[in-house]
Amino acid sequence: LADKRDDFPDRLSGGQQQRVAIVRALAMRPDLLLLDEITSALDPELVAEVLDVIRELAAAGMTMVIATHEMGFARDIADRVCFLDGGVVAEEGPPARIFSEPREARTRQFLDRIIRAGRL
Repeated sequence: LADKRDDFPDRLSGGQQQRVAIVRALAMRPDLLLLDEITSALDPELVAEVLDVIRELAAAGMTMVIATHEMGFARDIADRVCFLDGGVVAEEGPPARIFSEPREARTRQFLDRIIRAGRL
């Protein structure tokens, strides 16, 4: 984004705005980064840009708590997954188990719907 350093936010794409927001948060040198649905308002073509930034942060060792509906991304990047239902943790564990052998009926129901919708 170096070529955009003098641009105002309204001149940036949604993906660029999200990446700038992440960089601003990282400038504080946090021990933990909280990300809440960072792709929800983005054009589908811009989602990959933001997810790539998060992948890079994870590879660099940044600790993150991410709320997302990007299930494939969560499965691939997470060390632990928590499935929330009505604001309550219904199930938590390693992604391999949660996504392939969920123990809770509500988690199974959610994943079945996501799979049927082609989102996983």
